Amino acid sequence: MKSALLRLRESQDAMSATERSVSDYLLSHQGEAMDLSIHQLAEKTFASPSTVIRMCQRIGFAGYKEFRQAVTCEVAVRRLNQQEERKEITQSDSLDDIVDKVTYKNIMSLEDTKNLIDTDTLQTCVSLLKECRTVLLFGLGASLGAARDLNLKLLRLNKPSQINDDWHVQMLQAKNASKEDLAIVVSYSGETVEVIECMKALREKGTPIIAITRRVSSPVVELSDFRLYTTDNEATFRSGAMSSRISQLNIIDILFTAFANSEYEYCIDQLSKTHFVKPATAHSLEPA
Repeated sequence: MKSALLRLRESQDAMSATERSVSDYLLSHQGEAMDLSIHQLAEKTFASPSTVIRMCQRIGFAGYKEFRQAVTCEVAVRRLNQQEERKEITQSDSLDDIVDKVTYKNIMSLEDTKNLIDTDTLQTCVSLLKECRTVLLFGLGASLGAARDLNLKLLRLNKPSQINDDWHVQMLQAKNASKEDLAIVVSYSGETVEVIECMKALREKGTPIIAITRRVSSPVVELSDFRLYTTDNEATFRSGAMSSRISQLNIIDILFTAFANSEYEYCIDQLSKTHFVKPATAHSLEPA
């Protein structure tokens, strides 16, 4: 579910001028605004209490009370996150410190990614997966590992899927693509030159492109048709691609599960057929 403040920001274009003045005030005074009663907020924004209620209902809340509770919780969590972000890994950290910090970072990465998911876009991506001839996967470095995970999952459902470790082969894959295929590009930075070149080739072929990337302005975002956003919170050990990898794998798990659920009976049967049973050893076949 989107955050209350994100809903508020994204709905501004559909608001009346008075509703927008209330919205602008709330977005620029997030902390202190939540201490105001509905009448105090209306007075500060030159609006009426009914306008405030109508604005809250427009973004999916029953009224101002429910909206204020949601924002108060969100602001508190955000402040806690900001405090924790200042506690980066340092050379003096003990093993207990490292366990706590890395685990917390990964948990927050999952939470942030959940808040970035647009279910309408997710549904469209699932439909594209169902309808396409072949899923073509692209990525380099740590993102390639996430793409390989999706490839394995799709193979278990007997969904045609292609992935290659070599960038030159990925480019050939893109040049041979068609409108009947679906490309899924995994890129944390959104700036990987080789991936961008593949995407340009895919655009020339008219192949639909889903990007799993962070929510920033980037060539990967601009070249893709649909975007499933991951969190943007890598820090000291970025080269290790830790929380970004967790975020990517979470998106892939969500996409795969939604796809499998859309063809439930078939996919359950496929998962059963492709389940590997460990073969018995010669020793275990001997009589006791």
